[in-house]
Amino acid sequence: MSNSSIDLASAARKMLPILDWIPAYRREWLLPDVLAGVALWAVMVPEGMAYAGIVGVPPIMGLYTIVPALFAYALLGTSRQLVVGPDTATGLISAVTIGAVATQGTAEFNTLTSTLAVLIGIFFFSFGVMRMGWVASFISTPVMRGFIEGLVYVTIIGQVPHLLGISGASGNFFMKTWNVLQHLPDVSVGPVLTGILSLTAMLLLRYMAPAVPAALVVMAVATILIGLLGGEATGVQVAGHIPSGLPHLTSPNLDPTILYELAPGALAIVLVGYAEALGAAKAAAMQSGSDINPNQELLAHGPANILSGLFGGFLVVGSLSKTSVAMAAGARSQVANLVAAAFCLFTLILLTPLFRNMPQPALAAIVIAAMLHLTKPTYLRDLFARSRWSFANAVIVIGAELTLGVLHGIALGVALALLILIYQTSHPHGAVLGQLPGTEAYRNVQRHPEAITFQGLLILRIGGDLFFASVGHVSEALKASLAARPDVKRVLLDFGPVNFIDISASDEVLNLVKELQSRGITIAFARVRDVVRDDMRLAGIEAVVGPSNFHERITDGVRAHSSKDRLVP
Repeated sequence: MSNSSIDLASAARKMLPILDWIPAYRREWLLPDVLAGVALWAVMVPEGMAYAGIVGVPPIMGLYTIVPALFAYALLGTSRQLVVGPDTATGLISAVTIGAVATQGTAEFNTLTSTLAVLIGIFFFSFGVMRMGWVASFISTPVMRGFIEGLVYVTIIGQVPHLLGISGASGNFFMKTWNVLQHLPDVSVGPVLTGILSLTAMLLLRYMAPAVPAALVVMAVATILIGLLGGEATGVQVAGHIPSGLPHLTSPNLDPTILYELAPGALAIVLVGYAEALGAAKAAAMQSGSDINPNQELLAHGPANILSGLFGGFLVVGSLSKTSVAMAAGARSQVANLVAAAFCLFTLILLTPLFRNMPQPALAAIVIAAMLHLTKPTYLRDLFARSRWSFANAVIVIGAELTLGVLHGIALGVALALLILIYQTSHPHGAVLGQLPGTEAYRNVQRHPEAITFQGLLILRIGGDLFFASVGHVSEALKASLAARPDVKRVLLDFGPVNFIDISASDEVLNLVKELQSRGITIAFARVRDVVRDDMRLAGIEAVVGPSNFHERITDGVRAHSSKDRLVP
């Protein structure tokens, strides 16, 4: 085979990871994959139609979403078990984004929802081409956890009117809660019984029979019972006519003004959705022992969303809950997703008339049960014990979501996380060191009172990288330590934690060295990394201090001082 053919094959495998794993597919994996695909179908059909309610579009659009997304990711994704599909967190952001431009329930709202999916896909693909898989790092775990907790409350209160058969309202969490309380006298027996019984059945099945597809069972039983009792004559709102057949290509709205208004929401969905998808993919990879490529995952989410939008669906992201279903059912590869997509296609062609009497309260119950499964209040309690800063950040995200809205909540959380990061990196935790008796180990004297300090010598550990925002803090800490030790004639700086020093910090260190030398205090350095020492040499620090005052170990610096001035513990 020629070099050009090898290069072409390698490029094809990179763009289509399915070409890597299909040749190694084992015959004994087929049955587990088929069974897992059926299990996925049983979960994704009712959840897709239910999650359409979160997005604010007709249930059929949930089915239009599933098929192209599953096929696209199976071809392009690097995870063997990740399942892409409708999602609660990003679905609510979609509803909020489109709701600011169009009225829910209109054809324009539905078209723009599909347009948003296409725009999200373009962003995903573009970021993948630019190898920007690191963007998900900007959402810390406490921020994501706080976002999900707030999202649980916002989504549930949005579904309560459907559960009880009363009128909904726009606004924040508290406005929607007040609306529910005001309309409680208007509730009817039929919708309330349908909703409460469906929710109870969902929770009981999850607890007592987790292997049973609770959403499918509840939806089927509720649909059959409502149909036998007369459909809408019972006072329960039902799905009504759901079209059969394959979805048609839908032209997105390419008006630049509209796309400009949708862009912030699309970017937020990409950021949140990718963080969630990458977490799910990593969890699956750890369990299966396979590898994933974060940048290829971005690329794979591009066509999955673009095709979903073009075929009249809405956005998709990798889902931890659906991936867990596939793995629990024994999925070995993306063949399970292809089987699920085929069954969903069969559902679109032949089975949609069966959903005519599907009650809206049952769909609301499916969504609420999924939300309750996501909440982890104990995480906040543990977070409070581990870090008050992170706990405060998570609580602020929750509060912002409940009062300002979903997009504002996640934006505020990311901004606060970045501000805390800036503060922490600009305030490195250095320490005065002392020698542990009988060892060559040097530790913080505040944490280890038994550590020995030496007359005339101050050993100070720099707590992190030195740059324009942190060097001032380090300089102040050194001067404060010297003020507390008037006997000090020599300073030994432990640069072990320093991986980087910029020009501003180098100039400041040089000025500090000259200032201390003018006061009769010499400075030496220990454990300086080569790349840092190169920058210090270019700044002139090494010439002023002298090469002999750079030591490989702290012990070497202590001994150098000992040879000049006898150390007195």
